[in-house]
Amino acid sequence: MHETSDPHAGMPVLTAGAPLSSARAAVIAIHGRGATPDDILQLQPAFGNADVAWLAPEAAGRSWYPYRFIAETAMNQPFLDSALGRIQALVDQIVVAGLPHESIVLLGFSQGACLSSEFAARHPRRWGGVVALSGGLIGPPGTKWETPGALDRTPILVGCSDVDEHIPLARVEETARVLEQMGGDVTLRIYPGLGHTVVPDEIEIGRRIIEGARRPPATTR
Repeated sequence: MHETSDPHAGMPVLTAGAPLSSARAAVIAIHGRGATPDDILQLQPAFGNADVAWLAPEAAGRSWYPYRFIAETAMNQPFLDSALGRIQALVDQIVVAGLPHESIVLLGFSQGACLSSEFAARHPRRWGGVVALSGGLIGPPGTKWETPGALDRTPILVGCSDVDEHIPLARVEETARVLEQMGGDVTLRIYPGLGHTVVPDEIEIGRRIIEGARRPPATTR
């Protein structure tokens, strides 16, 4: 990783699906540790919707932060703040292109799921959706997520195995509770005996979330 105050600044963003200028929704797709944007974008065809833009930022050194997501937050700085800043920059880009926040879906796997849920908790408002695949809110045990605002019925999927070696089940369940308390419309899926992976049920729920985020087609006069 780059030892700077903003290590992920200037890293590439890969795109797939519709051009942002004509898209009816946008997905910010965030890869996991050791992976690349190409990896997370392999999910895009399964989620369908040719009129959705996908934007996948790349982490410096293929990792968004160095330690576990339940480590002391200071240990993961400045990488964590830099990662969250990259998401904010993409949100700003999408809004400038003409899509509202209600048509932006935050989607990620592993570290990407942690960042997706954490960003939503730090920026509570009506989003198009959150699809957190094998991850949870970031911070050590005892962390409180109390940002003012409400998720305003944002559809959220929190999905994970009950024996995922990287993601403690208690944090997954806590993530679902916190996001629900913040006003999210949360679907919690715990899959018995699976590993650190994505399953078809999550794809189907995520597909419905993305479908619901699509704004109506423009009318012509």
